[in-house]
Amino acid sequence: MKPLRLQRGQLPETGAVLAQNVLDGDGHVALHKGRVLDAEDRHRLEALPWNELHVIAVEPGDVHEQEAGRRLAALLAGEGVAVDAPSSGAYPLVARHRGVVELDAFRLARLNEIEDLAVYTRPAGYVAREGERIGGVKIIPFVTRVDRLEAAERVAAGGTFRVRRFVPMRVAVFVEDTVEERVFSRARRALEEKLAFFGSEPAVVQRVRLSADALAQALRKAFDESAQLVLVAGGNPMDPLDPALLALERVGARMEKHGIPAQPGTLLWLAYAGAVPIVGAPSCGLFTKATALDLLLPPLLTGERLSRAAVAELGGGGLITPEVAWRLAPYRSGCARGLLDPE
Repeated sequence: MKPLRLQRGQLPETGAVLAQNVLDGDGHVALHKGRVLDAEDRHRLEALPWNELHVIAVEPGDVHEQEAGRRLAALLAGEGVAVDAPSSGAYPLVARHRGVVELDAFRLARLNEIEDLAVYTRPAGYVAREGERIGGVKIIPFVTRVDRLEAAERVAAGGTFRVRRFVPMRVAVFVEDTVEERVFSRARRALEEKLAFFGSEPAVVQRVRLSADALAQALRKAFDESAQLVLVAGGNPMDPLDPALLALERVGARMEKHGIPAQPGTLLWLAYAGAVPIVGAPSCGLFTKATALDLLLPPLLTGERLSRAAVAELGGGGLITPEVAWRLAPYRSGCARGLLDPE
């Protein structure tokens, strides 16, 4: 790559790359920066009103930004990620479907240590809509070296960036039977709308007497009917003798995390009966708000098994405010993420 400054009367060689826009007599762009000049462009340059021209002479081992960006973006795009048409010299990465953004942060950092390129993404855990821009690749100069591109390709091989698709699931919901009908109905509508965003729906929404026996019986029936996710609302999770906690023991479920490091929603818990996750909340009223439940639903509804360690990591950014809304699903158009009503 050899940068050249040409004066009026000098013309670049065919195959050189423009490093600046060239304007016509009306001030409009006649030739755009980054353009690989051909014979016709050289003739146009003779007629255009410029005095100094910056170009890049391409040498062996050089590669144009478009080819380099296209090649790198194609390698970075893993499952659920597509490469869109270039815009302003960058190759956008977009979600092919709704899901949760997953990325290899170590590889991403290594890529950005390589000279001449920039790769940027939404944060890991971002809830993406289909067609949404979730990242991009930009080659900084108009021409880079092929050895730098090949080094980046070795790091990116195998797909550094993915969108894990939401999986439709059978969801069973059990709510304490003492809840007022008005509250129950509102909570049910809210939960149905939230689950619909992920492509799921509640197969069972049932009021249950808050006793260990009644809840254990309801849970066993849900498992028999192939429930893939269970939500339990009601009780007092701070009480070790809470009926919901006792019911878990009776059906052989194991507590994964008692208390979620997020606010609101710290009193939620996550347990597993075999492969089936069970999420407990002190009140169904939490279904209508943006809470820790909205941090658990996206990964659970991709089929991910949330470990205690994974739940613990929610604490960084667990104070649920508008600044961390990227972690929440955009349930309804016109509303902030995680919400069903405009603020």
